[in-house]
Amino acid sequence: MTNTADMTVTRTRRGDEPVATPSEIVLDVDGLSVEYAGAGAPVRACTDVTFQLRRGEILGVVGESGSGKSTLITALTRLQRPPAVTTSGRVVFHPQSGEPGIDLVQLKPRALRALRWTSLSIVLQSAMDALNPVMRLGAQFVDVLRVHDRSMSRAAAWEEARRLLGLVGISADRARSYPHELSGGMRQRATIALALACRPELVVMDEPTTAVDVVMQRQILAQVLRLRREFGFAVVFVTHDLSLLLELADRIAVMYAGRIVELASAGDLYRTPMHPYTRGLRDSFPPLHAPVERLEGIPGTPPDLRALPAGCPFAPRCPAVMDRCREELPLLVSHDGSGPEQGGRSVACHLHDEEVVR
Repeated sequence: MTNTADMTVTRTRRGDEPVATPSEIVLDVDGLSVEYAGAGAPVRACTDVTFQLRRGEILGVVGESGSGKSTLITALTRLQRPPAVTTSGRVVFHPQSGEPGIDLVQLKPRALRALRWTSLSIVLQSAMDALNPVMRLGAQFVDVLRVHDRSMSRAAAWEEARRLLGLVGISADRARSYPHELSGGMRQRATIALALACRPELVVMDEPTTAVDVVMQRQILAQVLRLRREFGFAVVFVTHDLSLLLELADRIAVMYAGRIVELASAGDLYRTPMHPYTRGLRDSFPPLHAPVERLEGIPGTPPDLRALPAGCPFAPRCPAVMDRCREELPLLVSHDGSGPEQGGRSVACHLHDEEVVR
């Protein structure tokens, strides 16, 4: 696991938060909110999401179904469709180190298309959603490569397609196969290779291991880590499986009811989770290096995103709830990191308000 840079932490609100040097930041998300409009009250799927991603860093995003993870991904990449609407916030992408950032929320569709696959790539949850079922695998690579480099010959593009497939352990002869002729794991690895075709600075992955078995999950994770080391791209990796992120991510953002409730290094999150929801997620899977004990689930169900409570949305399920939790929404505030290799940690919980560095 790659360690992140040391930062002094105060608050996560813009204007008072710790900021890495501009050359280190590849993605700067500030106050992003997304709603789904309907006949009644809107569904507030993402609310005031704020974080920064450094070059070469893997940020994991985890939470239960309905926590806002996939909505966040579609908003970051501008893939959301009506009735989803980005109501506020910025998503500033820095494709080149030291260059001014680009706000993806405001970007014109034509300029956005030029960024996709070249600087910003997406790996979808289902490989069959990304691959054309009636085109040979290699031909799909050739199309992507030649669209973004019109000087590349077809023969050179086919050769590059075979090389890219080799990076993820797929033999060159499979370039002539159709997607349905490949296993699920092979299709998923092919989409990762396709995402890297134009050497992006940022790869966004939406639950790419959901449809494969545990053995293939581990192979995909190992390949993501190896390719990140080789090419230096940053990753936003979304999953419902916290145990998977503990092996993969540098930092982890925990989402609940459309908000980030905790953001910390993977090591800190596992050893000392600060938010009761994070602790519940950690305790819901068996330990790797300790005797197996009775697993505890999180009682209750997530709130209705059309009618969120006034206070903390986790309050009805929280084992440590206080009166204040039911009345006042906790803000995401930052705390000291636990060591020189950590990038600091943030939590939205009244239990830790007295520990905030002002």
